[in-house]
Amino acid sequence: MQIKHTLYPFLERLAAAAGEAILPHFRSNGAIENKLDGGFDPVTAGDRAGEAAMRTLINAEFAAHGILGEEYGNERIDAEHVWVLDPIDGTRSFITGLPTWGTLIGLKSGNWPSLGMMAQPYINEAYAGDGESAWYSGPIGTRQLKTRACATLSDAVLFTTTPRILKPLELEAYDRIEAEARLARYGTDCYAYCMVAAGLADLVIETGLQAYDIVALVPIIEGAGGVVTTWTGGSPVNGGRIVACGDKRLHEIVLKRLSNVPAG
Repeated sequence: MQIKHTLYPFLERLAAAAGEAILPHFRSNGAIENKLDGGFDPVTAGDRAGEAAMRTLINAEFAAHGILGEEYGNERIDAEHVWVLDPIDGTRSFITGLPTWGTLIGLKSGNWPSLGMMAQPYINEAYAGDGESAWYSGPIGTRQLKTRACATLSDAVLFTTTPRILKPLELEAYDRIEAEARLARYGTDCYAYCMVAAGLADLVIETGLQAYDIVALVPIIEGAGGVVTTWTGGSPVNGGRIVACGDKRLHEIVLKRLSNVPAG
């Protein structure tokens, strides 16, 4: 891997520790808890074990660094360097036995995503970036990631988790974009962003994201030549309504469609 960031070797250690803790729980028919009243937000022992393993390493090696995690809350988040952890992004895929989930590990430096990885231990592949370059490693070898040219919606492959999470006015705007796109796919979670970075897709439109859903993915897409912002063109670092594109020309087109859509 050609990631120059000095903490990249430690990032690899975090991914390995998380994978070792999570894999025994995949396709195991383990208990599933629901974190959401009035809905379904699943969490498993794998989620908790993966995050606990990463937190243990961070606190042992970099006690001054902060941690923002999905399962165990925040530690020292006013630190200069903050690790942003989602042990299983795509828990719905995880609990249904599908391998379209991944461990997201991001590093914020000065409140900007400076390093990130999506690791999928079951199929043993990873996507990583530092904002300047991005790389894949896995069963088909190691290669640099590069987004592809796509200047029009009519040529675009579009991902979203599901249109059902969109509010009525958001859904109307999304439906108009999807109607113009060449192809739309649902339910791929973090893999959608990695496919944009790999030049196999062009656009991701999401809403309701948390920081731990997106921070790790920003340096990967930006390192591959793409762009990630909120629907209004702002920083994606705190999540919210997110649009990611492989081609900045496509990003400008999509922002014009989304920037004035009310959030309510």
